[in-house]
Amino acid sequence: MGTVTLGVSIAVPEPYGSFLQRRRASFGDPAAHGIPTHITLLPPTEVHTEALPGVERHLAEVAASFRPFPLQLAGTGTFRPLSPVVFVRVAEGEAGCAALQARIRAASGPCARELQFPYHPHVTVAHGIAEEAMDRAHAELADFSATWTIDAFALYEQGADAVWRLEREYPFGPQSAAVPRQADLSRPPAASC
Repeated sequence: MGTVTLGVSIAVPEPYGSFLQRRRASFGDPAAHGIPTHITLLPPTEVHTEALPGVERHLAEVAASFRPFPLQLAGTGTFRPLSPVVFVRVAEGEAGCAALQARIRAASGPCARELQFPYHPHVTVAHGIAEEAMDRAHAELADFSATWTIDAFALYEQGADAVWRLEREYPFGPQSAAVPRQADLSRPPAASC
């Protein structure tokens, strides 16, 4: 019986995602290239591989119950001294993110877990690096702003190389079906009658 480390998040769309990832790397954060730019909904969580189908069903059900909502990133903040993190703030859409993560982590579901700190949606741009670099990230991204409509979230798996890889996307709405895994696309379609 094996385990995998999963995370669920909202991807920051282009061109903002790659811009913030490049900036994170420029501040000297070694994790920058292994972590796609995101807003966390479920932090890294170890699950047994046989639980994956239940996790995926749960995520599809959560996504089906949500509708798109606006999100705005604006300015920076920090969790220092509690945690060595500088982030871009979620200025609009915080309630939607909080509702999503609560449903994903519901005690009755397969992703139930306690958080180390109260949930606070954000986009990390520096983590665990020198204080001077953290200060630079905080100052240099203070004027950053981006706005878009969130209409999906995604499941990621952390590889042995510590890189997070997209496994599935879950579009919002009752008609939603999870976007298949890349490997599933290579299977021939079922014959129709």
